[in-house]
Amino acid sequence: MTVSKTQSTFPLAPQNLLKRLSLPWGVTITYLSIVLLLPVSALILRAATLSPIEFWRLATAPVALSTYNITFVTAFFAAAINCVAGTATAWVLVRYDFPFKRVLDAVIDLPFALPTAVAGITLATVYSEQGWIGSLLSPLGIRVSFTRLGVAVAMVFICVPFVIRTVQPVLQELDSTIEEAAWSLGASRWQTFWLVVLPPIIPAILTGTTQAFARAVGEYGSVVLIAANIPYQDLIAPILVFQRLEQNDLPGATAVGTVLLVISLVLLLAVNILQTWRQRYGG
Repeated sequence: MTVSKTQSTFPLAPQNLLKRLSLPWGVTITYLSIVLLLPVSALILRAATLSPIEFWRLATAPVALSTYNITFVTAFFAAAINCVAGTATAWVLVRYDFPFKRVLDAVIDLPFALPTAVAGITLATVYSEQGWIGSLLSPLGIRVSFTRLGVAVAMVFICVPFVIRTVQPVLQELDSTIEEAAWSLGASRWQTFWLVVLPPIIPAILTGTTQAFARAVGEYGSVVLIAANIPYQDLIAPILVFQRLEQNDLPGATAVGTVLLVISLVLLLAVNILQTWRQRYGG
């Protein structure tokens, strides 16, 4: 009886627990090492072969600085657009019922499944001067395809789902009785939104916006087809890396790629911090 009680109280001894955990841990570490850590380490080690002066010269070349400006500024505006429009879309999907709502909800995830090259061809066709939308903008003197505006359109398209899918479940979990209590106390709908609804979803909005920004910074497939890829005009950093590889300029590609890697890691760290803040806020 004593043995059975001990076994029920301590179902697994530390040695048995370690044995059971060893296989999942081994598989996880092996998988992450091969798929993620080794490629990243290879890039960092390759960058370490460059002297600091050489690395700085390649990473801060005029054309590289131009691509950083185009990439990050355009990605910032694309993320800002998705922040506002994505939050509004999530609100409509959660709070309203309308025909073909399920179809619209499914279409939002299309940028996740659609190959970026296909997205680039589609956007370049639609926004060209002979396209459905481009032909309407052309008489107004607005060109989209093969301009920096086209880069922004591609980034907005690719990042559509991030804010929506981050904010939508938070809105679904909000207690509607709190809004009703605010209305009963005389608050307008606008005051209720700003003072009652918005504060709990701010962490989710910031998380989705940061994810959208990080995704836009690394976009390549759709941008390369809708932009002219001309230096100092609409050339972004990921395409510059590819161009330098085509020119057999491996040190230059490594320097710019390392800069993008470091910035991407900082953005992902920011996303993790925001998600932790969101969890604490929810708690």
